[in-house]
Amino acid sequence: MPVWERSRKISVLAAASLLTLGVAAPASADEVEQVKNGGFDGTTDPFWSTTGMPMTLTDGQACVDVPGGTANRWDVAIGQNDVPLVAGQSYRFSFDASGDAGHVVRAITGLAVAPYDTYFEQSPVLGDLTHYSYTFTASTDTAQGQVAFQLGGSPDPWHFCLDNVSLVGGVPPEVYVPDTGPRVRVNQVAYLPNGPKTATVVTTATTALPWTLNDRTGKIVARGSSVPRGVDVSSGQNVQTIDFGRYAKAGTGFTITADGETSRPFDIGADAYRALRADALKFYYTQRSGIAIDGALRPGYARAAGHVDVAPNQGDGNVPCQAGVCDYRLDVRGGWYDAGDHGKYVVNGGITTWELLNEYERSHAVRKVSLTIPESGDKTPDILDEVRWELEFLLKMQVPAGETYAGMVHHKIHDQAWTGLPLLPDQDPQPRELHPVSTAATLNLAAVAAQAARIYRAYDPAFAKRALAAARTAYAAAKANPALYAPESDGVGGGAYNDSTVTDEFYWAAAELYITTGEKQFASDVLASPLHTADIFGAGAFDWAATAAAGRLDLALIPNRLPGLAAVRKSVVAGADKYLAVQKAQAYGIPYAPANNMYDWGSNSIVLNNMVVLAGAYTLTGARQYRDGVLTGVDYVLGRNALNQSYVTGYGEVSSQNEHSRWYAHELDPALPHPPNGTLAGGANSSIQDPYAQSKLTGCVAQFCYIDDIQSWSTNEEAINWNSALAWVSSFVADQA
Repeated sequence: MPVWERSRKISVLAAASLLTLGVAAPASADEVEQVKNGGFDGTTDPFWSTTGMPMTLTDGQACVDVPGGTANRWDVAIGQNDVPLVAGQSYRFSFDASGDAGHVVRAITGLAVAPYDTYFEQSPVLGDLTHYSYTFTASTDTAQGQVAFQLGGSPDPWHFCLDNVSLVGGVPPEVYVPDTGPRVRVNQVAYLPNGPKTATVVTTATTALPWTLNDRTGKIVARGSSVPRGVDVSSGQNVQTIDFGRYAKAGTGFTITADGETSRPFDIGADAYRALRADALKFYYTQRSGIAIDGALRPGYARAAGHVDVAPNQGDGNVPCQAGVCDYRLDVRGGWYDAGDHGKYVVNGGITTWELLNEYERSHAVRKVSLTIPESGDKTPDILDEVRWELEFLLKMQVPAGETYAGMVHHKIHDQAWTGLPLLPDQDPQPRELHPVSTAATLNLAAVAAQAARIYRAYDPAFAKRALAAARTAYAAAKANPALYAPESDGVGGGAYNDSTVTDEFYWAAAELYITTGEKQFASDVLASPLHTADIFGAGAFDWAATAAAGRLDLALIPNRLPGLAAVRKSVVAGADKYLAVQKAQAYGIPYAPANNMYDWGSNSIVLNNMVVLAGAYTLTGARQYRDGVLTGVDYVLGRNALNQSYVTGYGEVSSQNEHSRWYAHELDPALPHPPNGTLAGGANSSIQDPYAQSKLTGCVAQFCYIDDIQSWSTNEEAINWNSALAWVSSFVADQA
């Protein structure tokens, strides 16, 4: 799970949406204007502007010459304070604005005093004078609200004008209805020629419907009848299933027509999965901390190195602990930024590293995939070069010898306070802090360093030896300190990643150390663990907080001599059988059915990780149903879902484009890019923790609890552990071809 944002800039963001063109919102009797003198009638009072940027009245508009050379949007601004807001009330925020072409204004409604919470924001691109109008719902009561227009962040000076500023309370809230396109839902990327091929049609019909499969010219190449499935619990839709698996000819631009609707196009072939495997892994290069991203390697994604002790960064080269935690400093440069923020977290880095290294161990083809990274062309596979960037960071988080808790590992390192969006890594001005050690983080290092030791031995024996030594030290330290937990309250400036159950991490670490060393002490710990014989395959197989399945899968599938391996392997197959049964009961073919239909944060990665278990059962048994379970499950992520969209940027006719990120922030700043192709969005989350999603999606049914907006950090964040699941599964699918 990525960061639970509690930002002074975005933690209480309220919903916003452009008013539908040509449709007037119904009037309300109690509509009240909250802004004074929004038309600037003879004066700019009571509006204020940043010192050194005076407002002038020009043709009835308030205009400023915006200075260049500022770092953040909020460094220079125009605003009005003492604006009252009422929690739960809807507001229409409107204004006229113009500016030098291509510049952006960040228009906000928020709190005028510390902690300066932002309740609403939009960032239109300026040009000629244009009227802008939005609605949002306030999330709190205050008499100290503010409307403001933030203008900083440009290297060059520019001119801005403003008029007719209005904040009207008591307007009717807008009802959000997602555009789900045609009622026939398909995997918008590709089906394998020799794999299952299933589509879903949303319909009121309760009897079978005729369907046709059409090639790119519209010619019918197959036909049949659908199978009614009734109301699908995960979507609330009445649906029918279309099975066109008998058609095995490769091609592009196919569509399915049923019930008077034609699907979005898709291919039949394997090439897309080879490309997706590479793109899902290429994602990590642009997540790197501590290195400049080379535009020649990633056109459109070039940026300066972040957190390398160059102003305004305070940097990761000499980071102190939180007050009272330790009296030393560590050089923790490098690693991957975890998600949409600038934090780096050992427990999430750990499961991500494990999954990518497991992909290497399980797929020979991925070892030859070029990721176009600075290390490409050396004698080490690119996937291992990329993972090592994170491994080196994880090793740096270990407490040095001679210090209290030597050998333990700091849970995380991130900013002292939350920052806003957008914010490039090299522009982050916040102090950085090491957070306390935790048993969970220490065991994560023990597990992945042991795993790395056996894998890197063939490429860099010295590094492998160093990794194994760190793993042994960490494991011993964790056994000496078995109950140091990251607190749930430590969520300022970064996610808490709290976890008070570490039995699973002990099991996982012992398993990896045993597989790598074959030593009896680690075998004894594996066999003594209560998890060794437990059913560990729940609604979700594994994630950063539930790691027992990582150990179980490696024991079952990586050569070792642990006594009782037959039972270990049998347990993986039994887990896969559970996911197959769940999948068969789901009209959309999802191997995931959480309790009470409450989709989890990062549900897309859970769906994919459950398929890793299915793939494990296929490796162990060769039984086709497990392979087909993976191929059917991937359809959901790539478009065969209630929203009729792919959750992977750049894959499918309609795909997620606005994942929550401070540097893939095109939605807020057109000068910045969308996330790179191959980036997985978190997906439906029934708890919709962020205010933007709350006002759009309250009352949503499972699959509908998602919105592709950068402000929805609880449904639409990107994260390293989510992309590792995508990389693993896409690699498996590519290998099946």
